[in-house]
Amino acid sequence: MKLKRWLMYVQVQGMKNDGFTMRQVSRRLGVNFRTVQRYWNMSPEAFEQEILSKERAKNLDLYEGVVKDWLIKNPEMHAAQVWDWLQEHYQVTVSERTVRRFVKEVRKKYTIPQKAFQRQYQAVQDPPMGKQMQVDLGQACVLDLRSRNYRKLFFIGCVLSHSRYKWGQWYTQPLNCSQLICGLQECFEFMLGMPKELVFDQDSLIAVDENYGDIILTRQFEQFRATSGFSLYLCKKSDPETKGRVEAVVKYFKYNFARSRAFSDIHIWNQEFASWLDRTGNGKVHSITKKIPAQVFQEERLFLKPVLPTIKSREPVILRDVHKNNVVYYRGNRYSVPLGTYTKSRQVSLTIQDGILEIRDAIDGFLIQEHPLSSNKGELILNNNDRRDTSRSIDDIEKSLFLSLGETETAGHFLREVRRLKPRYVRDQFRLITKTTKTHSDETISNALEYCITKGFFSATDFRDVVTYFAQNAPSEEKERKEREVNMTSLQIQYAGGKVKKRPLSEYGKYAKRGEIS
Repeated sequence: MKLKRWLMYVQVQGMKNDGFTMRQVSRRLGVNFRTVQRYWNMSPEAFEQEILSKERAKNLDLYEGVVKDWLIKNPEMHAAQVWDWLQEHYQVTVSERTVRRFVKEVRKKYTIPQKAFQRQYQAVQDPPMGKQMQVDLGQACVLDLRSRNYRKLFFIGCVLSHSRYKWGQWYTQPLNCSQLICGLQECFEFMLGMPKELVFDQDSLIAVDENYGDIILTRQFEQFRATSGFSLYLCKKSDPETKGRVEAVVKYFKYNFARSRAFSDIHIWNQEFASWLDRTGNGKVHSITKKIPAQVFQEERLFLKPVLPTIKSREPVILRDVHKNNVVYYRGNRYSVPLGTYTKSRQVSLTIQDGILEIRDAIDGFLIQEHPLSSNKGELILNNNDRRDTSRSIDDIEKSLFLSLGETETAGHFLREVRRLKPRYVRDQFRLITKTTKTHSDETISNALEYCITKGFFSATDFRDVVTYFAQNAPSEEKERKEREVNMTSLQIQYAGGKVKKRPLSEYGKYAKRGEIS
């Protein structure tokens, strides 16, 4: 079989070289057109590898009985594990993909279905009225009538665990901590009360760290929780029983309300959603409790804690992306943020207080920058602290550096050439030169300047390297200079502390005996 296929491949390649088309080769050899097409551009090496791979697949037939026994004893066994056992016990060298196909054929041949692990769930008794509300976040993909494309909408879903009474709110952007708090406040005000306990996932909007069970909440959410007075329960990973009610609600919002519904405006969408909750979400008989959630809620609301007067709905949070040039756009203007603020997909929240635009982190609310709010359009509002110091002109910096280099003709020529050759980076170049001159002696700097001009090195980095070279080859000079600096520093410290070292009288006696003191 192998030889026959090889002869076919050689014939196809020979007729191809003679100028025949694929269809002509197919008719003359009586071979399927797809086979000719497959061999047409295949190299001999690739063909040989394919032949060998097929032969290896056939070699697995020797282990058919072994694999069948493995699958019968372990119906949940995956092909990847079969491949590993064949290597471990029989040193079979075949690809995992080949074994996957072989296992599939064995299961089909001997009717061995693969048993998937089935997790066992336990029904949880409903908590008392007013005890618990479960909260979760979700998203749905809907058709936007304006763009005629699909877009994502995000929502918060809440459900009272006893009555199954639901509440939700939709957003056009992913929620941050401030919006989550604002949504919960609106939920409490809508229900005219709050439950004793809220159940959440361990989401980054709420928790900073699990801390081995002593969970650390974000600053904003901890402040909100302490002010409101509810307790918090965060679910562990892979624990759907704890918040299964709200997970069902999230699916209910996505597939019963949002699916096949066109989107035009978020306010209209939320109005339609509120009507749907009254009509369907809370108005139909629940499939498990066999009661209407809206009717049971009328009784459960009496057990809710009163909403504190301090809990009020906030103004909608304004979200903006941080652009690559570290600016934030708001009402036709650009407001700067510190260098390094930008990261991919990072968002900030904007709030206005007494004519000041506050730019905060969208997740933890940390204040990043403040700017006076501009009433104009197209302006770039900068904060000097956000940028490097550009208040000094290049001429002033060059003049100051020229004075520090000794006002020699060599120094002037070197600085002019650096400025001419590095116009875009001249400020950074001069900064590095200044930094280099502060850590070495004048003689070393002078020698380095002469060498750079002789060799045509007109760069701050070259200058720094040459200075370092000369300093290493003149260790005595640098050592003496550093010793003088250390001695002067120690003297300054001694005199600054008001303590002067006193010699013992015996020292003066030695000099008197020698006749050095008259």
